[in-house]
Amino acid sequence: MSRLGPFITLAAGAVLAAGLGVASITATPAPDTAAAAAPTPPPPPPLSSSPTSSPSPSRTEAEKIPKADYGGYVKGNGGLIAISVRDGTAVGYFCDGKAEAWFKGGEAGGRVVLKGPGTARVTATLGGGRARGSLTVGGARWSFSAPAVVRPSGLYRATAQVRGARLRAGWIRVPRPGGGYDQVGAAFVGQDQVRIPPLDAGRPTTPVTVAGATVRPQDVDDFIEEMQ
Repeated sequence: MSRLGPFITLAAGAVLAAGLGVASITATPAPDTAAAAAPTPPPPPPLSSSPTSSPSPSRTEAEKIPKADYGGYVKGNGGLIAISVRDGTAVGYFCDGKAEAWFKGGEAGGRVVLKGPGTARVTATLGGGRARGSLTVGGARWSFSAPAVVRPSGLYRATAQVRGARLRAGWIRVPRPGGGYDQVGAAFVGQDQVRIPPLDAGRPTTPVTVAGATVRPQDVDDFIEEMQ
């Protein structure tokens, strides 16, 4: 009952106000509605028919890096990794002298995503003169930070037919802080790994002999499109 009290009081006030309103209407003459009517407002101006500019897209296509090469050590593995980018196309190679894997993919907005055999993957962010990312090969995962490099450092490859089987060889070269180069590579004839010679120190595309065949190592510019 205590909660109904205010509502009852308000209802009574409303009835009293209604009665006073009726009395006021009865006692006061009706105004001259014709004289008091406000002038009709003019119609609103028509909307402009000129075309409106469409809103800017929320996202624009990421700018692609024209050319970049990276090479460095894989942390916790001791092997080397090389990544090369050309106008949005990217390739990579990992080798520790025993295991090796080639990767291909692309770059956009400073990010590289590469796929290799099976579940092998490379992802990296490019910036500050480095490629920083992770590498997955054979179920193992490592990280790396590879600085930008210039020739004769970087990635090289050679292919040939040997006794009816395909020969493939890969090399990575990175500069040493004190001078010279660290180098690693691997070569296979079919599924069999074979000995691989080092690249020439000053001219890495000088022909070498692998599994009895003379092959010419290629600079990445010569095979990056072929790998895609």
